[in-house]
Amino acid sequence: MKKTSTRLADGRELIYYDLRDDTVRDAVDRRPLERTVTTSEVRRDPLLGDSVAVASHRQGRTYHPPADECPLCPSEGDRLSEIPDSSYDVVVFENRFPSLAGDSGRCEVVCFTSDHNASFADLTEEQARLVLEAWTDRTSELSHLPSVEQVFCFENRGAEIGVTLGHPHGQIYAYPFTTPRTALMLRQVAQHKEATGGENLFDSVLESELAGERVVLESEHWVAFVPYAAHWPYELHLYPKRRVPDLLGLDEDARSEFPKVYLELLRRFDRIFGEGEPATPYIAAWHQAPFGQLEDFEGVSRDDFALHLELFTIRRTSGKLKFLAGSESGMSVFINDIRPEAAAERLREVASS
Repeated sequence: MKKTSTRLADGRELIYYDLRDDTVRDAVDRRPLERTVTTSEVRRDPLLGDSVAVASHRQGRTYHPPADECPLCPSEGDRLSEIPDSSYDVVVFENRFPSLAGDSGRCEVVCFTSDHNASFADLTEEQARLVLEAWTDRTSELSHLPSVEQVFCFENRGAEIGVTLGHPHGQIYAYPFTTPRTALMLRQVAQHKEATGGENLFDSVLESELAGERVVLESEHWVAFVPYAAHWPYELHLYPKRRVPDLLGLDEDARSEFPKVYLELLRRFDRIFGEGEPATPYIAAWHQAPFGQLEDFEGVSRDDFALHLELFTIRRTSGKLKFLAGSESGMSVFINDIRPEAAAERLREVASS
């Protein structure tokens, strides 16, 4: 992998990740852009104890542009985009309309391929490995920023999810706090450790799932399963079998095997609802340990957390979506329309031939 860092016309950082070491990236952003001005701030809710990012400047962000005006495609002739060069393998750049900025963190866009009509599932294993290396590198770099406490790499796919740019891409949020979902996990880890005399909750969950009926795919270094209390109609959790706190902790064997496993899972997701159905909308979310101190979670260290990816769709059946209505949005109590065991069986049925 070759990494080349440059700057866009408004001062934002852009980084090329290339498969070839001899690739030269010297294209200049020719757009007449003024420096980006953001109004992002983080406000803490005194009743719930969580945080809300207020980013009113994002109302003017790009919204469903035609394919020939996509800002994530390479620049070509007089059509200038966020990527100055005429081609790329993987690109990461600072979001022009960030939810988090400055002392409130940082937001980046990850373009998986220059092919506008592709998806992550269409990548080769070599390309998918490059994306993994980009995620890992950005996790490392962002973790050293003084305002950053947790790094979140994720992909939103599909208009039903709320995606406004059709080009295959994901995002990275670098939060100045530990996210509420991670805090919940850490509290459960602390309680389990105390109640069992030191056992690790993630290890216990993984052991239980490996012995059960919800495993969808298992390889030498990874296992994917539908969790016992799945929140979403079709939800997969992907764990490395050796517990590590973040992407930086993966060894070479796990890194080498990841592309094949992950691409298979994504391709199965696109086959859940049968032939002729639109591409399955999904969210793919990497859960990593916070990089800050964990004083709020007595007896727990970063090494007690387990890196894992959660992949889920809001489509519950053909032509129907799972909406977060009263119970989910009002009380955070999910109601799942599909038994996790049935979801796991379906995801095994649609394996590649």
